[in-house]
Amino acid sequence: MRRQNSTCDPETGAHAVGEHSGGTREPSDVLTTWQPQSRRVRRHRGTADMTPSRRGSAQLRSLALGTLFPGFEGRSEPPAWLRRMAAEGLGGVVLFGRNIDPEHGDAGVARLAAALHDAGPDLVIAVDEEGGDVTRLDVAHGSSLPGNAALGALDDPSATEQVAAELGSRLRACGIDLNFAPVADVDAHPDNPVIGVRSFGFDPELVARHVAAFVAGQQSQGVAATAKHFPGHGATSEDSHLTEPVLDAALEVIRQRELPPFQAAIKADVGVIMTAHIRVPALDPDAPATLSAPAITGLLRDELGFDGVVMTDGLDMHAISRTVGHAEAAVQALLAGVDALCIGGDTVGPEPLERIVDTMVDAVRSGRLPERRLAEAAFRVRSLRRRLRAVTPAPLARGAAANAAVRAVTTSGDVALPDAPVVIELQDRPSIAAGAVPWGVGRQLAERLDGTVVVPVNESGPDARHALTAHPGRPVVVAVRGVRRQPWQADVVRAVRAARPEAIVVDHGTGTPPEVLGERYVLAHGAARITAEAAADLLASRLRPPAR
Repeated sequence: MRRQNSTCDPETGAHAVGEHSGGTREPSDVLTTWQPQSRRVRRHRGTADMTPSRRGSAQLRSLALGTLFPGFEGRSEPPAWLRRMAAEGLGGVVLFGRNIDPEHGDAGVARLAAALHDAGPDLVIAVDEEGGDVTRLDVAHGSSLPGNAALGALDDPSATEQVAAELGSRLRACGIDLNFAPVADVDAHPDNPVIGVRSFGFDPELVARHVAAFVAGQQSQGVAATAKHFPGHGATSEDSHLTEPVLDAALEVIRQRELPPFQAAIKADVGVIMTAHIRVPALDPDAPATLSAPAITGLLRDELGFDGVVMTDGLDMHAISRTVGHAEAAVQALLAGVDALCIGGDTVGPEPLERIVDTMVDAVRSGRLPERRLAEAAFRVRSLRRRLRAVTPAPLARGAAANAAVRAVTTSGDVALPDAPVVIELQDRPSIAAGAVPWGVGRQLAERLDGTVVVPVNESGPDARHALTAHPGRPVVVAVRGVRRQPWQADVVRAVRAARPEAIVVDHGTGTPPEVLGERYVLAHGAARITAEAAADLLASRLRPPAR
């Protein structure tokens, strides 16, 4: 991709392109392919500016709104308060599963997006559509995309790029401008409760090459990608939705393990990098990365050279909302060098947003938050949507996701079923990031093989052996998910195998110990519907030959 030299003036929002541009133009007038924010954007360096603001209250309010990305309730029309804020300059919105009407599918999303863009032409519409375990568009049925763990196991960057391009095309058709993907975290801690299969894998270089491929593929369709969660959430053992995790590693280890995927994303011209609400003592012992100038301005901006949009993870998450609080976090994040403030899934009304805006405006009035820093942040967000509008999507070959899923799902031993099975599905508690989404090979087998019995089992019961007794002679499939975080699942597999040694394990997670997998197993590498379908096709192959 070619990069044009440009400068912007955060004071006025003017954008000049090239050394001989002949005047000031909007980015959409001159850009014909995806263009990240130029690295010649002049960044404010101070932490205080006692010069009184030259802007009126309405202008400062518009700048403050321009950094915010709230959620909202509604599937067909944006609420009145959101329309009003969009007209005043709101930066963007985030769509969640609650905004997706399963009866109308993507067409319903497109109508909603059109109404949002009608209310605010520069409004950036974002969604968290990672594929695999985390989906919003497919929340009713499970993801139609193989997840990162599956793509990493396949380790074909060209396939990852094609899958991401297919996703980008779908998102653009829905009217979505920004996707909070790919996850750039390295799956470095076996007890991590929130990353796991969302990562491309354990090897930083493997993760880096797939992050770069994903960014290139998605952005080729005119939908901005987001590398997350900087500087890396994969080596933590806690979930920032619930608390403030700590990445307790030496800076040299962080450089070698956590940073390569983000460096690859930057090299691939990623549009957005999302921060992690984690404390990294080697960078800043006093503040989480989202609120840390050493992490954002020092490491991400100055050392790694990223000058695109930096966005927070959801401020509703407990690492922020139950510590410094939304409004104070907004000011601290902007001071740290962040541009866009993702509010999160819980805040769905105007009152909390008004408090955040008032706090930011007061911080500018008092001189605590430099006006130029706020203007710079709002400009970056506003220009993102304008650049996206100018992109002409690259040619696309359909079917990449289905092909990658078939190739990624692998087996060991003879897994072809001789008869309709009993499927014991061990229910993992879904992470807050993923939410409750249908998963599992059982439903797919029931659609393929009449007489299939599916028995959900939780840690509290029922006893899986009762299902074996109730259906003697039936082949047995045990579907596991998250074994490394849910040791009770290993106990159930051992009990089932003691009674039925021929049982087949289908692993919807990653990093499952060999003694749990046994000799006959299927690796689905995540809980996406499309990889469960591929696994079911393999299991049913003897009884239901593939269509020709």
